[in-house]
Amino acid sequence: MGHLLLVTGGTRSGKSRYAVERASLWGPRVLYVATCQPADAEMRERVRQHQAERPASWMTVEPGARVLQAIQEQGPEMDGILLDCLTLYVSSLLMSGSGEFEVMQQVDDLCLALRQVGRPAVIVTNEVGWGVVPESSLGRLFRDAAGRANQVAARHAKEVVMLVCGLPVVIKQDGSPIVHPLLQGEPAE
Repeated sequence: MGHLLLVTGGTRSGKSRYAVERASLWGPRVLYVATCQPADAEMRERVRQHQAERPASWMTVEPGARVLQAIQEQGPEMDGILLDCLTLYVSSLLMSGSGEFEVMQQVDDLCLALRQVGRPAVIVTNEVGWGVVPESSLGRLFRDAAGRANQVAARHAKEVVMLVCGLPVVIKQDGSPIVHPLLQGEPAE
């Protein structure tokens, strides 16, 4: 089983930059699985910026609904895999008619596939539930599904890193959550 790293955080926290830096350590041949399907000029510009930050030797695929197949077909030939991002993958699953349980199952299948390829892999995702409660039922469904998908991915991951203000904070390492020393043992009096 390959090492799975989950990188999470808020918007513009440095998640993708950090994931690219980590994946660059694995070798020159990294499979970059892009889940974004840009629908407007702003998103196309964000995609262009992300592309410029990646090494030219990496293989980028934009598999749409065939994320799992792309990983299984291309992954074994690569030094590592970077999936950016899980949140957009969840969104596309919901928009294609999957329910929350189906989304969680598909994320579980995705994580298993990444681990079974036998290469190191990193998943980038967003923490979306720390803001205002969405006004629409679809927004709340997305928020809930994304949060649960992150939990599924974190269970599979050997390492979880959250980016805060561009700084990596390790919250799981070697398969075990990091517990602050003050939270271990007897409660303070």
